[in-house]
Amino acid sequence: MSTENIIVADTNGVRLITMNRAEKKNAITEDMYAAMADAIYDAQDDAALRVVMITGSDDVFTAGNDMAAFLNPKARMGDADLPVERFLNAILTAKKPLLAAVNGLAIGIGTTMLLHCDMIYAADTARFSVPFINLGLMPEAGSSLLLPRAVGTKKAAEMLMFGDFHDAEAALSMGLVNEVFAADALMDEAMKRAQILAAKPPAALLLIKELLKREAETPGERMARESALFGERLQSAECKEAATAFFEKRAPDFSKC
Repeated sequence: MSTENIIVADTNGVRLITMNRAEKKNAITEDMYAAMADAIYDAQDDAALRVVMITGSDDVFTAGNDMAAFLNPKARMGDADLPVERFLNAILTAKKPLLAAVNGLAIGIGTTMLLHCDMIYAADTARFSVPFINLGLMPEAGSSLLLPRAVGTKKAAEMLMFGDFHDAEAALSMGLVNEVFAADALMDEAMKRAQILAAKPPAALLLIKELLKREAETPGERMARESALFGERLQSAECKEAATAFFEKRAPDFSKC
C-alpha cells in the first residue's frame, strides 16, 4: 500500500501513515490523497489494526495542497470522486481512533485535517496556519464548524480571518493539540500513546469514539444512550476478560476477544 510519497507501516496494532515528500515540504498531491484514503479505509476493515496515526517526514507535517494540482481547472472541490474528497471522507467517517503526530509546519489542510483526529501530539517546532483568507478562499474540511468547537469561537475567528501562524505552545494553550514534545522525542511519545490505545478493549474504544462524535443530544438523551451501552458492555467478552485479569492479577489480553 505504500508509495514513494506515502509510507504505510503497521506495528502492534497501529497503522502509521507518513507523508514523505519532504523536498516539497510534504505538499499533498492527488496520488498522496488517494494513498492516504486507501490506507485509512483499509484499516477500518482490518481487525488487527486498532489505531491509525498520520505524520510527516523530516521536520515538516505538510505545507498543504500541492499548488500545481490545486490549481488544476479540472479539479473541483465537492466532487466525491476526487482523491482529496475521498481522503476527507475517510477521516470524517473513520470509526477507529485517528491520531496525528505533527512534526513541523502544518498549513491549510495540514491543520484542518487535525480537526478530525481524536488526539494530536505536536513537536515543539510545529507551526499551524489556516491561510485560506490570504488566498481569497473559504475554509475546508468542515473547519468553519469544527475549529470553533476545538478552540472557541473567537480564537477560531482570529485564526480563519487573519490566517497567521501559531506555534506549538499556542496550539496547546488553545486546546488544538493534546501535548507538545521535543521534536526528537515526538514519534516515540506519540507511538507509545498509540500503542497503549491499541491495547485497550477494541469494541469499547469504537463505542467511545462514536459517542464523542455524535451530534448534540440533551444530557438526558446521552445519559440514556450511555446507560444502555453500559449494560450491553457488562456482558461483553472484553469486560469479562478485564474482570478475569483483575482477579488473576495479570494484564488483560483483549486480542482473544
